[in-house]
Amino acid sequence: MKILLVFNREPYDNTDVTWNGLRLAGKLVDGGNEVRIFLMNDAVDMARDACHPPKGYDQDLSKMLKELIGLGVVVKVCGTCMARCGIYKNQPYFDGAEKSTMQALSDWVVDSDKVISF
Repeated sequence: MKILLVFNREPYDNTDVTWNGLRLAGKLVDGGNEVRIFLMNDAVDMARDACHPPKGYDQDLSKMLKELIGLGVVVKVCGTCMARCGIYKNQPYFDGAEKSTMQALSDWVVDSDKVISF
């Protein structure tokens, strides 16, 4: 099954929403599904090496994202959001996180069996 996860939230927003979404992505991969991730809005910070967990937070969300990429998850990141969103505006995305477009997201939505937004 093709599953698209769309992340919108700042990675460290005092909730575990993003962390739980990444955990779900890992379980979906373990289950043999084709998982794709699109980051937009403030979630784009997760694909930047400058993003680090705040003091006292026990999970590194960027590291989790890199691990998913290592498992074959395709990660696309909104190109427009690079300069508009996140704490680390205009900082590049790390290797494996592909700068992308709204058209690519649209294509993925149409081509997915399930779409989940976090």
